[in-house]
Amino acid sequence: MSSLVTEPVAPPAPAPPARPRQRRRFPTVPWLMLSASILILGVVTGYPVARMLIMSFQEYERAQVMGMPAEWVGLDNYVAILTDSGFWAVLGRSIVFMVVAVTLTMVFGTLIALLMMRLGKKMRLLVAVGLLLAWSMPPLSSTTIWGWIFDTEYGLVNNLLTRITGERWFGHSWLLDPLGFFTILTFIIVWGAIPFVAFTMYAGLSQIPGEVLEAAQLDGAGPFARFRLVMLPYVRTIVTVLIVLSMIWDLKVFPQVYALQDIGGDREKTNTIGVYIYQMGMGQGHFGTASAIAFVFVAIMLLLSVYYVRRTIKEEEL
Repeated sequence: MSSLVTEPVAPPAPAPPARPRQRRRFPTVPWLMLSASILILGVVTGYPVARMLIMSFQEYERAQVMGMPAEWVGLDNYVAILTDSGFWAVLGRSIVFMVVAVTLTMVFGTLIALLMMRLGKKMRLLVAVGLLLAWSMPPLSSTTIWGWIFDTEYGLVNNLLTRITGERWFGHSWLLDPLGFFTILTFIIVWGAIPFVAFTMYAGLSQIPGEVLEAAQLDGAGPFARFRLVMLPYVRTIVTVLIVLSMIWDLKVFPQVYALQDIGGDREKTNTIGVYIYQMGMGQGHFGTASAIAFVFVAIMLLLSVYYVRRTIKEEEL
């Protein structure tokens, strides 16, 4: 009868000593380096915003500018503007204009970026120089030039239409009609905003690996399918940032609208939110009401921006 031999069992290895939990140190150096910028922003931006917020709860007119004490009215300024049909008309007009301008800017800017990717070095440089020239022109100067082009008596458009159709177009006002006014305003805004979108999209699209595009082409994907299924997902974050920035810029546009109104537009029918705030404050002296309108406008822009940013973050986490 064979005996069973049991091997000795080794004792368990002792657990390694627990390391003391290190406290997370506060990154003081980066904040010290940013302190100067934060201080300047707090003084230059923070104080005016805080002052405007206080004024939105006061009856602040021209008399208060001259030194009379301001009376606190609570939410009366906000109630007044939110129940004013004129405010909602201006806001709706501004939002419709913003949607059209942003859509055209993104479409044409992306198309120019795709064109630059296919051009040779010399032609790409020529297109880039043209975009820079359009981008570098001051808004007021470009608005004045477009105003001359559509001038009632001596405009280039009326002259060309007179030569082409044989009818007399001299004397036709393009700015007096609100639809014509916003059509010309859209030309001005889109023309000035396309360079930024084109350069940014070109920078993002040019970073896509060529092997990925070649593999999609070998799989039978056409140009539109490659752009929609391959290229666009790579630059989705860039597109979101461009849309948010364009929305903010186009919704608060001021010098182009104000200059076109001086050239020949009807202010009551062509006001946008930026010009409306200026006229309510500097023009009519209702600084408390203008401050309330400005904060409602800021709240709307924050809601739009937060929606797009949160959607982008969720898409990146999937």
